[in-house]
Amino acid sequence: MADTGWPGCAKSLKGVILDLCGVLYDSGEGDGVAITGSIEAVKKLKASDLQLRFCTNETQATRDKFVAKLQRLGFDICVSEVFPPAPAAIAVLKERRLRPHLLVHDGLLPEFDSVDKTNPNCVIIGDAAEHFSYQNLNEAFRVLIGLEKPVLFSLGQGRYYKETDGLKLDVGVYMKALEYACDLKAEVIGKPSTTFFQSVLNDMGLQPHEALMIGDDLLNDVGGAQHCGMKGVQVRTGKYRPSDEMHPTVTADGTVDNLAQAVDMILNQRGQ
Repeated sequence: MADTGWPGCAKSLKGVILDLCGVLYDSGEGDGVAITGSIEAVKKLKASDLQLRFCTNETQATRDKFVAKLQRLGFDICVSEVFPPAPAAIAVLKERRLRPHLLVHDGLLPEFDSVDKTNPNCVIIGDAAEHFSYQNLNEAFRVLIGLEKPVLFSLGQGRYYKETDGLKLDVGVYMKALEYACDLKAEVIGKPSTTFFQSVLNDMGLQPHEALMIGDDLLNDVGGAQHCGMKGVQVRTGKYRPSDEMHPTVTADGTVDNLAQAVDMILNQRGQ
């Protein structure tokens, strides 16, 4: 009988999905810093018979610029392998003929150049970092409260993330503020959305049970992947907290020290 637990499940895997920030690197001043062993771990996965994709809630830069940063850090990675929320959000806007008011980081704005933003009938919120001022949040609130049918999209719903100088509040905190103020529920585009994970699986041509997610965020990476039908493994880097291993509702299929250890365990199980 096939072993469905971690790491035995690695024998039957066909693909691996990696989070980026907190797994491959820690963001911060300049390009940030690669996490020890992660550059080599990505090389090993690419040399194996497994498909590899990167699933991120990064919204402080366009996909092209974000990938260029990772390449400068030393990672073998290309744009087509990376799935951030913004391109998925643009597809939703065009499909539903929505015109957004944007509360996002300046670095992400070029991603929305092709989108009509006149007379907004929805709001998109991303990790705006220092742009999360009272004035900017209030402006987004006024757009929403003035709509007959307010629509709020959140590019992810993370609580916090780790940079080189410490933990930082993430978009989910501000999403909750707008939800509360406007008495509505945001539509999340990005992790932990099942639709978002499924889009990555579709690109790989795989079923959920054939893929494994590795991330530092217990709820959005691991929990989101498990809800979609995948296995989820948490690394003890990035935003990991020891309390994650005793969480009341989400239990990772495995917990490892870092990406390098996870990859070695996967490849050892596969005899590679």
